[in-house]
Amino acid sequence: AAHHASASSTNLKGVLANLMPKEQARIKTFRQQHGKTVVSQITVDMMYGGMRGIKGLVYETSVLDPDESICFCGHSIPESQKLLPKAKGGEEPLPEEEQVCWLSQEWAKRAALPSHVVTMLDNFPNNLHPMSQLSAAITALNSDSNFPRAYAEGVHRTKNWELIYEDSMDLIAKLPCVAAKIYQNLYREGSSIWAIDSKLDWSHNFTNMLAHAFVPHHPQYHEGGNVSAHASHLVGNALSDPYLSFAAAYEWASGPLHGKSGSTCLANTTTEGSCYKTTSGIHLTQGGLSQYGHAVLRKPDPRYHFALKDLPNDPLFKLVAQLYKIVPNILPEQGKAKNPWPNVDYHGMIEMNYYTVLFGVSRALGVLAQLIWSQALGFPLERPKSMSTDGLMKFVDSKSGQNGIWGVGGTDYKKRRKFKKKEKKRRKFKNKVYLFCFRGPFKT
Repeated sequence: AAHHASASSTNLKGVLANLMPKEQARIKTFRQQHGKTVVSQITVDMMYGGMRGIKGLVYETSVLDPDESICFCGHSIPESQKLLPKAKGGEEPLPEEEQVCWLSQEWAKRAALPSHVVTMLDNFPNNLHPMSQLSAAITALNSDSNFPRAYAEGVHRTKNWELIYEDSMDLIAKLPCVAAKIYQNLYREGSSIWAIDSKLDWSHNFTNMLAHAFVPHHPQYHEGGNVSAHASHLVGNALSDPYLSFAAAYEWASGPLHGKSGSTCLANTTTEGSCYKTTSGIHLTQGGLSQYGHAVLRKPDPRYHFALKDLPNDPLFKLVAQLYKIVPNILPEQGKAKNPWPNVDYHGMIEMNYYTVLFGVSRALGVLAQLIWSQALGFPLERPKSMSTDGLMKFVDSKSGQNGIWGVGGTDYKKRRKFKKKEKKRRKFKNKVYLFCFRGPFKT
């Protein structure tokens, strides 16, 4: 509730400045009353399994519920569609028209690119992946950052969020221009991009510069624990400016188990040409079938229903709709996914390598908003404790009262031998499989 702004407010920074003290006070009181409350337990499997299921972060811009899907300010997408006002002439929700106009004009004023970034993009070779070009350009935009200069001059930490806000607004405004420049250089022989029109909104200007319609679906869809959101949060908490924080976050797009899986899925779907080939096991690689299954979600992706409504005649979507009926029945049989439903991202373009650029441009909205909140709420540098395998085994020994049975710090040969024989007899494992976890000189 603390994140809702007045419908009559148009200056975003002013809205935030009004909200910040109230939210700071609310969290301070909450921590004073419940700071020692246990939230969740951590198991050995969680530590070796990518920390999945560990509740260890506070992330304000979105929460991903396994059953309700994504929630913004406590509301699911269907709930948000009912609560928010509709866009003029449309059925989908938008903030108040005055707010949209103010924000669009604000980003239009900030959109110009520094000449050195344009020169750098023009000099990149054509074989440099568009994702790498965008990452380099974001880093180079750091030359215009407000935060490092103010920090060097001794700005008070309570003002950090204001500087992060200014840098984030500048970066969001410039991203469509950078992305469009990359597209024109790689796929349109270096054609000039259209000028920003202050009367159009952010995404409309972007599609004009691309001379193409697309639908970016990732403003912030995965709460704080996924690769990109967590990376920006972590780097930002070290007081790196938003340009460098988002550049770090954007590197997630190169990983085939995360951002790059979307472009891989698009390429696989369009090149295989049939549901049979796509589901025959050809694409069951180290990470499973690209874009099927989700680390948190345990139901169909709600963005699929958007595509079902608005893209029913799209040839690619027709093929995906067939896969939607077939693949979920196949993956559970192979044990490849707890959630076999497709993880939907759509961009409506044929340049598959460019997909991760669109992914990154839209993702900036969510992760940069969180950077502002992180600084306003005074989140400290994140520093969880790690353990070695030997240290973890020793810890488990001490908790179970069986010192040294895992071969860590134990030198009593007879004691360990006696314990193993006792366990072997008690559990009656004919094949002695349980001994695989013992370390030491014993052989099975």
